[in-house]
Amino acid sequence: MADQGTSGSIAWLMRRARRQPLGALGIAMLAAFVLCGLLAPWIAPSSPVAIDLLHRLQGPSAAHWCGTDELGRDTLSRLLWGARLSLVVSISVVGISVALGVVVGGVAGYFGGWVDTLLTVAAMNTFLALPGILLAIAFAAFLGSGLQNLILALAIGGWAGYARLVRAQVLAVRGREFVEAARALGAGGTRLFFRHILPNIVQPLLVQATISMGGVILAEATLSFLGLGIPAPTPSWGSMLNDARTHLFDSPHMVVFPAVAIGLTVLSFNFVGDALRDVLDPRTRMELGL
Repeated sequence: MADQGTSGSIAWLMRRARRQPLGALGIAMLAAFVLCGLLAPWIAPSSPVAIDLLHRLQGPSAAHWCGTDELGRDTLSRLLWGARLSLVVSISVVGISVALGVVVGGVAGYFGGWVDTLLTVAAMNTFLALPGILLAIAFAAFLGSGLQNLILALAIGGWAGYARLVRAQVLAVRGREFVEAARALGAGGTRLFFRHILPNIVQPLLVQATISMGGVILAEATLSFLGLGIPAPTPSWGSMLNDARTHLFDSPHMVVFPAVAIGLTVLSFNFVGDALRDVLDPRTRMELGL
């Protein structure tokens, strides 16, 4: 019986993969990214900060699969440790942004009236009026370099989008029959929100968070490229691109490998986010036969 259940689960996963090949590809790439980040201390061939000037600017070889940089540091090791940093930053930033968005957007949508107006005009619209990356650059420059400041700067620049999404979903759900029935049975505001409203708005929030993780990785690389991210010698994909600017033509591998890593990781989050949207949306699921 257990073997039949396992075979049925595998067959179901194979059918899903055939119907959503991009989603399956995104999951595979995302799993590789997570494993590289988690296992970086054990699978990196050498220290990411070890300097070897005798072997600087070497191309890919058996000794250094992705070559070395201008200080002789192994590029593959720095890529793996950079994946670890990107994983920490993306999870932390999205977690903080979602938490702030749920609080502010939930309060605005649930209470409405002047509370909604105040939070929407004074908070959400103010932050949404400027591009998130510009806010992140401004706050990163003000707070200074460092992992905690980088996470805080990116979260400050990204929470408003979640708040707007949560507010819109709460406004659509708070007048539904099941919410009114729970209110008539004596449920308080906190219970109504966390037991009846929040579970019904998780789906779009989950999709938005998944896609946003790719944007966070791209924003972190941008700040590190501008020198506003993690200080040297900590490896970061953005700082690796910054170091490679002066060696674009004589050592192109220094640009190619970090750029490919960033591109594939962002693409994997987009594929997974699109797949989640199709699976969680009942109408799309029926159209695709999922």
